[in-house]
Amino acid sequence: MLVKYSVDSLGFENISHSVTLVPRLEYSMNLLDEIIDVLNDKQSELKETNKDLVHDFDESDKTHVDSLTLEHLVTYSLDILLQVKKNARQISNIGSIPEILPSSIPLIRTVSAQLFRIIPNCSQKLSEISVHLGSIVLDSAALTTARFDFSQSNTESSTLLNEVKLMADSKLSKQYPNLDFFKLCNT
Repeated sequence: MLVKYSVDSLGFENISHSVTLVPRLEYSMNLLDEIIDVLNDKQSELKETNKDLVHDFDESDKTHVDSLTLEHLVTYSLDILLQVKKNARQISNIGSIPEILPSSIPLIRTVSAQLFRIIPNCSQKLSEISVHLGSIVLDSAALTTARFDFSQSNTESSTLLNEVKLMADSKLSKQYPNLDFFKLCNT
């Protein structure tokens, strides 16, 4: 679905809308940094907790499987959010917002859903970020008469999710060389 906005009907509201984009984007990125810090801490904690599983992993022990599955989820979520942050840093002007941010919103929503039961506070903040970024994308598109394609953004998001999953699998495979994470995380 393509969306196109016309600036003609907006008139003098353009100036006030463009002025509010930067603080909203900065606020969203500050929230994202907070969540990344929490996930970094959680990942370090899980690595320390799970370090004995490198040699003593028992596939039949549910606590072992759950511990590594949780570490995989946190690593995957953290890698996704780091990619979102990297993409956001590429924003150079108002015109680049509709090109860069739309694919980040489904990524953030995916991580929010995954963290809902594990770290509910982060999940709630991610939901807030996705709302802010959605409004920023729409406002910037309105100001620049940009066109963007939601289906293209979803395709980009899906591709990125798959790439990040492979990266997370690779990281954990190096950390736990005797485990098959594909089998472990899909059981």
